[in-house]
Amino acid sequence: MSIKEDATPIIGLSESMLASISGITVAVVCIEMEKENFIEFGCYLYRASLAIMELLTAESHPANAIEILRTLSKNVDLAMDVMKRCEEGMEPISDNELISIIAQLEEVIKHMGDCLSLIPSSSFGDQEYAEVAIRSLSKEMQNAKFGTSQTLAKTYELNTHGLSLEKQLKEQEVSTEKDLYPISVEVSAETPQFLNMPPARKSSSSDITRKHGKMRSSLTTLPQVDQYVEPLYETFFCPLTQKIMDEPVTIGSGVTYERKAITEWFEKFKNSEEIICPTTGKKLVSTNLNTNIALKSTIEEWKERNESASIKVAKAALSLASSESMVLEAIKDLQSICKRKQYNRIEVLSVGVLPSLVKFLDYKDRDVRCAALELLRLLAEEDDDCKEIISKTMSISTVIKMLSSSHQSIRHASLLFLLELSRSLSLCKKIGSVTGGILTLISIKYKPSIDEFASEKADEILRNLERSPNNIKRMAECGLLEPLLNQLTEGCEETKMEMASYLGEIALGHDSETSVAERASSPLIKMIQFGNTLSRREAFKALARISSYGTNGKILVEAGVVQIMVEEMFTRRICDEPMNSKIEAAAILANIFESGLDLENLQVNSHGHIVSSNYFAYNIIYMLKNSSPDELNINHIRILLCLTKTPKSTAIVVSAIKTTEASYNLTGFINNPNEELAVLTIKLLGTLSPYMGHILVERLCKTRGQPENLIQRPTDITQITERHAVSAKYLAQLPHQNLTLNLALLSKNVVATILQTINQIQRSGTRSSRYASAYLEGLVGILVRFTATLYDPQMLFLARNYNFTLVFTELLMKTSSDEVQRLSAIGLENLSSESISLSKPPQIKKAKSMRLPKFLAFGSSKRSNIQVCAVHRGACSSQNTFCLIDAKAVEKLLACLDHENVEVAEAALSAICTLLDDKVDVDQSVNMLSEVNAIKHVLKLVKEHQQEGLWQKSLWVIEKFLVKGGDKSSSDISQDRLLPATLVSAFHHGDGNTRQLAEKILMHLNKMPNFSTC
Repeated sequence: MSIKEDATPIIGLSESMLASISGITVAVVCIEMEKENFIEFGCYLYRASLAIMELLTAESHPANAIEILRTLSKNVDLAMDVMKRCEEGMEPISDNELISIIAQLEEVIKHMGDCLSLIPSSSFGDQEYAEVAIRSLSKEMQNAKFGTSQTLAKTYELNTHGLSLEKQLKEQEVSTEKDLYPISVEVSAETPQFLNMPPARKSSSSDITRKHGKMRSSLTTLPQVDQYVEPLYETFFCPLTQKIMDEPVTIGSGVTYERKAITEWFEKFKNSEEIICPTTGKKLVSTNLNTNIALKSTIEEWKERNESASIKVAKAALSLASSESMVLEAIKDLQSICKRKQYNRIEVLSVGVLPSLVKFLDYKDRDVRCAALELLRLLAEEDDDCKEIISKTMSISTVIKMLSSSHQSIRHASLLFLLELSRSLSLCKKIGSVTGGILTLISIKYKPSIDEFASEKADEILRNLERSPNNIKRMAECGLLEPLLNQLTEGCEETKMEMASYLGEIALGHDSETSVAERASSPLIKMIQFGNTLSRREAFKALARISSYGTNGKILVEAGVVQIMVEEMFTRRICDEPMNSKIEAAAILANIFESGLDLENLQVNSHGHIVSSNYFAYNIIYMLKNSSPDELNINHIRILLCLTKTPKSTAIVVSAIKTTEASYNLTGFINNPNEELAVLTIKLLGTLSPYMGHILVERLCKTRGQPENLIQRPTDITQITERHAVSAKYLAQLPHQNLTLNLALLSKNVVATILQTINQIQRSGTRSSRYASAYLEGLVGILVRFTATLYDPQMLFLARNYNFTLVFTELLMKTSSDEVQRLSAIGLENLSSESISLSKPPQIKKAKSMRLPKFLAFGSSKRSNIQVCAVHRGACSSQNTFCLIDAKAVEKLLACLDHENVEVAEAALSAICTLLDDKVDVDQSVNMLSEVNAIKHVLKLVKEHQQEGLWQKSLWVIEKFLVKGGDKSSSDISQDRLLPATLVSAFHHGDGNTRQLAEKILMHLNKMPNFSTC
């Protein structure tokens, strides 16, 4: 029957039969009559179950498998019927009946032996010793004999328990087959040791002994070994451990023991005056141990003569694995064999033990797993070929997983095995490639307080793994950078290049950034200065990576990196060099400059030039103008942005750009498809706009597609990019009074797009995109720039058409952005400044003289419907004259005076000040502001903030209220107890205008003498 055919009937029949055998083995223990015969019968069934499981797990089922199993099943069923008769116990069983039952059981065993003999050799494949074991069992079962009726009768007549099974065996002259690993016959009814029927290839725990004279021939589980192994002598075994001795020593009583065992025995009597021999019970005079040289030599000679046979028997024991103790004993025997001679290890591997050992790494018993690991280590020891064979048979990831075991013994055994494997260079690569392997070893290495032994072994393994460059990279990625840095410093040129390559690829942790920069800077600089093209390339990449961490800027400067990079950019000229080092050098410089160092006095070459010098700035701009690659231009602009952080350097950069007319090149970069280049350029131009804004406007308006391309509405709010944000911000930063730019934007109808986008952002919220808030601020800033040129009719029409007053009033309170509020207040200030000139008295046309009916004459006069603004003395509206009062903006501006951002508060106060200008009706304005308690907001503002501009505007408003506000305003101001101290401070510390305003208020409040009245 092929293994590919349906095996369900075979499995079902086998499981049913195994369950029945399990029941019988439990039952035989409970039967008191002829106890030894029944137990022997149970042992035969138990061993037959192992053979059935071997058949079940064979690579291919024989054609007659069903027939064999059915016949076996019938015999098992017959045995169950016989056992039920014995269990019923309703009536005493007569001697004749008992003799008949034993005879039936004997026939069952013989028939089952016949069935097992029918299993063809092909079923066992290469498992030669499994076949020998089953053939031996079959022959033994065929010759089984439980006793005769005469013996039974004699037993009952004497009313004794009968001869012991061991004595019966001695009396029998028929030679029986013996195994090296038998199952013990000493089974008690309380603790039967063969009752737990195992699944395939597994076993219950059984007592294992190796003495031929102390085992029953009917209970052997492995093939006959007498033909392979010489008999074992009683003197070979330690009386304490019942195992063959390795170090036999004789004590005072003349008895020989295993050294370790008798030493442990003596330890029990450490604090006792009397020490006795564990075998004879005699008192010992001393605890001296004398090596039994003759016995030790005899045992060693026996072992050497029988090693090959012992290996084969142990292999058979591992194949059957009938119990944990059997497996453990077999593995330990193999360990002893391997320790004696190197050749034995090769022989152990050659008999096919390895697959079984690998299987036992997943065994449930911890001791078995440890023993298997130790044996694997011994097999691999000092032999790379054996290591290769082992690595091909098993997965190293299995050992790696065992490193994380909760049991220390498993961790230690797996570390020792892995340490042995790591001594092979080829396996170093394989170990390192296991996912998580190196990380696990590093974790163990750095936990010596938890397990010092494991920490030491993990460290040794990692040192072995360092022989593979890929492993060094993996260690660095896991945080262990020492091997990489050592090789970078001490390795050959090729190794240094490889390490530099790795350093340029891996991401460093925060705890290692600085240490790597300190150790790697010097060797990397040497590679740049003296290395070949490939070495230089990798060194540049490594330095670029190291310099990208802001904490390393100072370290790299002290190492001399800045001067080397400047030399690479400005003076190095090697025409035949295939790499362009300028790009990498500029990137490293930009990284260092962006780390926040003080750049003004930083020396860039040996001639004394510093960063804030014409030499450096002009060279950068010269390179920028000469059609450099985008990547290089990006780094040039990054450097220029860093230079604009100080006034001195900014002035030099502005001068250089004006002189070289590099503004054309920079403006052209705005349209560059490279997103990073365009964004950085716009940021730089925005920074320069306060110093050369009108020049930049001129360049922008002459550039194709500009300025309208700077306002590109995203398809969706969630898709707002940094380029959208910085572009809008740049337009908002350019001089607001530049009418040319404003008209250019107006001609492209950008206002409608801006307003739609603002509304969309407000509905979606600024959290919908990372750059939404900055984009919104830029858009509002563009709207504000139009209010700075309202003298132009087109700008005035634009502001009226889109009702800018209402737009800014709503933005004032419907945003979470301080900058939007500040810009909105500025916009309202600009609009309100035009209100007095736009507000005109109402024009009323005279009606023709004619009589109208009274009902038509009522309310016909237009004069009564025209709203006249008391402050602006004319017809006003928020849309046409930008009146803040009509737009209900005053209350919102007063609320902004309490803003924690002083810039927002100052902008709001500036807008309110337009309502107190001398051109308006100040009396009416003060009355209107008094009604909304404006003076309380102003008094609070002047006390909380001490900025010069805010002081001047606040004191100016207070003076207006004192002069025009009447008694109520004077009373409110004079009752503020903290105001005088603020005024005194402003008088002492403010500039001329502030001091003058503070003095006037103090005199008005009678806090200072008024010398003008004297």
